[in-house]
Amino acid sequence: MRITSDWHIHSRNSCDSACMVVADLVTGAADRGIRDYGITDHIHTPYNLPDIAGSRAEFLANTPSARFHFGVEVSCVSQWELDEVATGHYDDPVYGLREGGTPGCELAIGLTAEDIAEHQIEYVVGGTHWPMYVAIKREAVIRDYHRQNMFLATHPLVNIVAHPWWWMKYWADSEGCFTAEPWFDDFGAIPTSMHDEFAAAAIEHNTAVEANISACLLNPHYPQRFVAQYLDYLAELQSRGVTLSIGSDCHLEYYEIDFERAAAMLEGAGIADDFWCLAPRAG
Repeated sequence: MRITSDWHIHSRNSCDSACMVVADLVTGAADRGIRDYGITDHIHTPYNLPDIAGSRAEFLANTPSARFHFGVEVSCVSQWELDEVATGHYDDPVYGLREGGTPGCELAIGLTAEDIAEHQIEYVVGGTHWPMYVAIKREAVIRDYHRQNMFLATHPLVNIVAHPWWWMKYWADSEGCFTAEPWFDDFGAIPTSMHDEFAAAAIEHNTAVEANISACLLNPHYPQRFVAQYLDYLAELQSRGVTLSIGSDCHLEYYEIDFERAAAMLEGAGIADDFWCLAPRAG
């Protein structure tokens, strides 16, 4: 297997630690044989839309080829926080409002069809990035993450669900590694019925599911047993008819991703290289 596409890449315009200039991405992609790819800087709420405008401007300044595309990565948030941020009463709500909402809240994304048209966004990657106001307990987090993943898989504006079951922050040990909760001691802690429902939703709504390289497959903070189970999970999704996409989730200064190692892992799990891909832009 040879990976030749990447649909989850961040530039210095992203609202987090990403720091790559677009010109270096173009050079790096050519050097690594990545033919079809796209930039996907973060948008959590409309507060981040100026970042997307900056990302679009730098994208165009590099005279992108027909196979270099412009996308975004949206987070699953709540309608409550979108309404609250819109009041303008919060100082620098870069990541939305991570406290104050209620469990079971109405889910949302901070992106509209009008935003997509205005910024000429070609595709949308949607990710579950944090618990939505639930207790930080294994069962509660699993139910909440499944609810968010289902919301994204069925959302009409989302083309790809990013890194399902990715996790960070809570439950890390002193070295930043995850050994148990919420599902790192055994991915089987997540009920099979949730995987069944998610796969069916992705197929019904023609939504791709991401095989994320940096955040999941090559994440040094995840146990190897979990990674093996996760690869089996991705293989099972594909065997059911779910389309997988490749996302490096690069946040680095330069486009230095070990695509060869990731490809070997995917192939070793029996995953075919029939990955999601945008067609080159016309004209």
